[in-house]
Amino acid sequence: MNSKVHQGHRARKRFGQNFLHDQNVIASIVAAINPKKDQTLVEIGPGLGALTEPVAELVEQLNVVELDKDLAERLTSHPFIRHKLTIHQADAMRFDFSQLIEDDKPLRVFGNLPYNISTPLMFHLFSFANKVKDMHFMLQKEVVNRLAAGPNCKAYGRLSVMAQYYCAVTPILEVPPGAFKPAPKVDSAVVRLTPYDELPVVAKDVKSLNKVCTMAFNQRRKTLRNSLKKLFTEPQLESLGIDPNHRPENVTVAQYVALANWLYDNPVADPTADLDEE
Repeated sequence: MNSKVHQGHRARKRFGQNFLHDQNVIASIVAAINPKKDQTLVEIGPGLGALTEPVAELVEQLNVVELDKDLAERLTSHPFIRHKLTIHQADAMRFDFSQLIEDDKPLRVFGNLPYNISTPLMFHLFSFANKVKDMHFMLQKEVVNRLAAGPNCKAYGRLSVMAQYYCAVTPILEVPPGAFKPAPKVDSAVVRLTPYDELPVVAKDVKSLNKVCTMAFNQRRKTLRNSLKKLFTEPQLESLGIDPNHRPENVTVAQYVALANWLYDNPVADPTADLDEE
């Protein structure tokens, strides 16, 4: 569909904008999302409407969260779907997704996420995981690899642990740079994140889990004996069934949760308060 909304907008680097235009890729993503009329759907960063248009055709109403004021205004005058859109001109990193929840309707989130904020944005979305049915995102292929990576893999890190704590992670398809305008310098991929109805393992305090993972993976080449020495002694690690000689990538999600729960029950001074997110 070549509508007026596709004309005359230059991608803005500060918003990390790369616009999807490959119709085969678009069709594959929409098929993966499989939107239904009895669901509450929200798109993050609709951009020029590449996904917005085909999804809106399949539903009665679609929420979109768009930071770029110009793009948000273009959608308000879209010739075909404007009457179906509820447009939130807002920063998705600070948006309260729980306000979109409707009784008895699953909340589903999708979008082509800006590469420059994709990781912190997903951490924000994880805080709403218990209210979301699923999420479908276009991301850098490297980020999707990190989301899906298991222990004993170089791609496995803090993002892997936190994503897999909340969600089942399923890579859907890979997308070449040529599917976008302007073409990014990296490969992309689409991933499905499906929050668990019941968490496989339960952290008493997610902040403690985040602290342990941050401290471990900020020094990922060191053994746990060294990287976590401000939080745990060797005997304490061993008492939790964790080898102090292991590196952070050798520790499972369940083991990180066990570490976090021990830390929550045995608080120490917080040496990770100023550590940056991965």
